[in-house]
Amino acid sequence: MKHPDEYRGKTVVVLGLARSGVQVAKVLHKAGAEVTVNDRKEREQCPEASELEALGISVICGGHPDDLIHPGVALLVKNPGIPYSVPPVQKAMELGVPVVTEVEVAYHICAAPMIGITGSNGKTTTTTWVGQLLEDAGLSPIVAGNIGTPLSEAAQEANPDNWMVVELSSFQLKGTEDFRPRIAALLNIAETHLDYHGGMDDYIASKAKLFANQTADDTAVLNWDDPVCRSLVPYIKARILPFSMNEVLREGVYVMPPYGAEGQMPGGEEPERTVVYTDEKGFTHEIIRVENIGLPGRFNVGNALAASAIAITAGVSPDRLEPVLSSFRGVEHRLEFVDERDGIAYYNNSKATNSKATNMALTSFKEPVVLIAGGLDRGSDYEELVPSLRERVKAVVLLGQTKEKIAAAAEKAGLKQIILVDNGKDAADTLTMAVQEAARLAEPGDIVLLSPACASWDMFPSFEVRGRIFKEAVHNL
Repeated sequence: MKHPDEYRGKTVVVLGLARSGVQVAKVLHKAGAEVTVNDRKEREQCPEASELEALGISVICGGHPDDLIHPGVALLVKNPGIPYSVPPVQKAMELGVPVVTEVEVAYHICAAPMIGITGSNGKTTTTTWVGQLLEDAGLSPIVAGNIGTPLSEAAQEANPDNWMVVELSSFQLKGTEDFRPRIAALLNIAETHLDYHGGMDDYIASKAKLFANQTADDTAVLNWDDPVCRSLVPYIKARILPFSMNEVLREGVYVMPPYGAEGQMPGGEEPERTVVYTDEKGFTHEIIRVENIGLPGRFNVGNALAASAIAITAGVSPDRLEPVLSSFRGVEHRLEFVDERDGIAYYNNSKATNSKATNMALTSFKEPVVLIAGGLDRGSDYEELVPSLRERVKAVVLLGQTKEKIAAAAEKAGLKQIILVDNGKDAADTLTMAVQEAARLAEPGDIVLLSPACASWDMFPSFEVRGRIFKEAVHNL
């Protein structure tokens, strides 16, 4: 797309209200575009409409009019979650109208260099961690995007002395054309969001757009342990800075000794491991002992490696990273400690919306786990969970559309305690019953873990709501 100023006097359609839609509509209106915002929700469900209309922006609620998209439309900016199959988007593509997400608009108006962070799992934790590492080093980060503040809102406040640290989803990246982050990080790739993308090829291609416009002056931070991430190397023009838990790298951030090479010490003891950075001159800098990283779980070691690589690229000295890496306690709904009751620890990992995320959470604990799982059925078979269920879990409590599928995986893993929770009077009541069942099955020394392996939308409006209801149910035990 063009710079927003070039849409002065031209017709622009914003599809979907919500916070990002409101902000991008304001940006384009301020630039002089003739903006129409459309949302299929009824007017009473669109409280933002009056604010936009007061500015002179046209708002249409209650459906998508047939004449919304026409040859005179110069740009369509859609909410990232709206599928490309909906009629207005289809018609725009047929007419050759550029279809972008808010990220593309924000990029064109942002004076600060951008750090773009994506991946199937760990995005929010890593983005938040990077923000804190840069803040501690005095580099004036602004954290935005999929994590909270809409990017187009934050971009208006940024100046060249800031770093814009942006969490990005595949939905957002799919709708970009010119977007070019100075530092781009791909954390991992797992099978997820296939109902939206239609298959892994489109999902991977959407993630890879993060690197599409980078040049040799930019940096791509890649998970060297993920074969899909490594497969993108031939297509990346930027300098590549890898991170790895399993390999010693000639240049990059890695664990020493590596997990993949060293294994366990004689007698089953784990060796002492350290996160290190080897720079382009071959000098190796110790960053932090793995045991001192503030978040539990091996996958959070990976997040710490990625955050360190990004921060170093942004200009933070390796010897300044340890205090924030050790003091960081994570983000709500991401392996969040909730409470301990009668010797049983309760953890909220509601953000685990796919099997890989749940597997990663389960490997974080040495204690026996009572797992609460289940949710929206996106067609997965949950076979991927079988090894972790067999090795880490003593009982499962299941709810939502996928409870029978996950129960089948639990049976295959040899679990004897498999509880399927009937629907209560509402979603909150059902999850509360699941917590009560889990508390009944758990013993002192056990972990009760909400890690659904599914999206929340069959029962809850968001994973945040699901997580907060879980926490309330734990506190009310």
